[in-house]
Amino acid sequence: MARILTDGLAEQLGGTFVSEHKPGATTTLAARHVARARPDGNTLLLGTNATFAQAPFALRNLGFDPDSDFAHITLLAESLYLLVANPRWRSFEELLQEAKRRPGQLSYGSWGVGSTAHLLMVDLLGRTGTEMLHVPYNGPAPALTETLAGRLDLMFSTLAPAKPHVQEGRLRALATPARERLPVMPDVPTLIELGQPDFLVSAWWSLSAPAGTPQPVLAVLEGASAAAFAKPAARTLMDNLGLVRPPQGAAAMRERITRDAALNRELMRRAGIELE
Repeated sequence: MARILTDGLAEQLGGTFVSEHKPGATTTLAARHVARARPDGNTLLLGTNATFAQAPFALRNLGFDPDSDFAHITLLAESLYLLVANPRWRSFEELLQEAKRRPGQLSYGSWGVGSTAHLLMVDLLGRTGTEMLHVPYNGPAPALTETLAGRLDLMFSTLAPAKPHVQEGRLRALATPARERLPVMPDVPTLIELGQPDFLVSAWWSLSAPAGTPQPVLAVLEGASAAAFAKPAARTLMDNLGLVRPPQGAAAMRERITRDAALNRELMRRAGIELE
C-alpha cells in the first residue's frame, strides 16, 4: 500500500514522498505522530481499520482522538478474508458439528486479543452457539503456521497469505465473509450462503492528514491517491494480493469507521475485552 501511494503521489504531484515506518501499539504510534504533525499536507497517515475502529476500544491511552485529530481523505483498499482450516476438516458444517459435540476442545488462532481475526470468530461462534478455544499469537504468520501444522483447527486469515496454501492443499478454505464468492476462489462459499446473514467483514487501509489541513490540499491528495491506485501495475498487484477498491472519499471513509467501530465495540464487549 505504501509503495503504491508514495510512488503515485510523487508521479502526480512531483517531489519526493517517503514511507516512514512507525510500528507498534496496533498502528497507534504512527497515528500519534501524524496527529501532532503540522497540517500542511506533507505528513500523512496510512491508517487501517485497527487504527480507527478497533484500537479506541482496546487501548486506554491512544494519544490521539480518532475523530477530531484527523482530516480523513479516503479509503484506499480493502482485503478480503478467508475462514481457513487444517485440511482434515472437509467443510464448515463438519467442523461446526464436531465443535458442538466437543465444546471448547477445538481451537482457533488469531494475531492477538481484540484483533480482527479474534473478533470475527467471536461473532461467528456467537451466531452459531458454538464454543472454541482462542489461541492468540503475536502476528498472523505464527497462527497460520500452527493451523498448517494441525495444532490449531481454524482461523480467519486475509486472502494473500492463505491463498497459496489453499491452492497447494495444505489448508482448506471453508468460507469467506464477503457478499459474493471470490473470483480467485469460486468454489469457496460465502458465510451468507452457509446461513449467516449479513456476515460481511474486510480489512481496510486509508489515507488521513492532521486535523486543520486545508480542504484544497485534501482534495489534491484524494485525486492523486486515486490516480495512483488506478494505474495498471497497482491494479495487478492488488489483484494478486486479493485487494479491492472500496468506495472513495472522506464521507465514505467516515461512514465505514462509524459502522465498523459500532460492530467492534459490541464484539469486544461480548469477548470481555477491557481497555489496557
